[in-house]
Amino acid sequence: MLWTAFVIGLVGSLHCAGMCGPIAVSLPGGKAGMLYSSLLYNTGRTITYALLGLFIGLVGKAVFLAGLQTWLSVGMGVLLLIIVAFSVNVEQRLLTLPWMDRLYAALRQLLSAMLGKSGWQTHFGIGLLNGLLPCGLVYMAIAGAITSGGVGESIAYMALFGLGTIPLMLTLMLAGQRIGVRFRSSLRKLYPVLLTIMAIILIFRGLRIDLPADITLWTDLPMCH
Repeated sequence: MLWTAFVIGLVGSLHCAGMCGPIAVSLPGGKAGMLYSSLLYNTGRTITYALLGLFIGLVGKAVFLAGLQTWLSVGMGVLLLIIVAFSVNVEQRLLTLPWMDRLYAALRQLLSAMLGKSGWQTHFGIGLLNGLLPCGLVYMAIAGAITSGGVGESIAYMALFGLGTIPLMLTLMLAGQRIGVRFRSSLRKLYPVLLTIMAIILIFRGLRIDLPADITLWTDLPMCH
């Protein structure tokens, strides 16, 4: 199921374009080194996601040993469906938690200070910090990683998720202001669709229903003409 992580990142980066786009296009360094700084920034984000995968994998291993993995997978799937059905803003709800609000304020302060500097350390560091910002898409990937079955699988899951977000984010950063704010915001409309797909995958995984490894299953179905 590791392929789902890359797909979530690739398609879900539409959400990233709306949420993280302003930070991405504000990176210091000028147009000449934009490709270099963009790669550093996105590498930093991916490393943070992989480190989150390490922590999540340890939690998931404990859940697996306790025999709760099936219920956790189904429960997370149902929770995602509830979020879609009631249009819950995950980021805003999390920021109502005092410790999360303090963490977010500290990250914003650090990011603001770093955006005024230059150098590869700055671009890489901004990426590392950006990976910790409250983001519903990241939490969706975490939901998949925590039920992946092992520490190594969890790290790989989050790393593949990060890699999947890079193509669109790299395009956004190189295009800069030519991609308007309205367009970036409109991309976020696909977010509920992604949540629904991920919810179905988690529920199927919890129920031990294997998803097809390729699309040959669908091409063999009888077609109506």
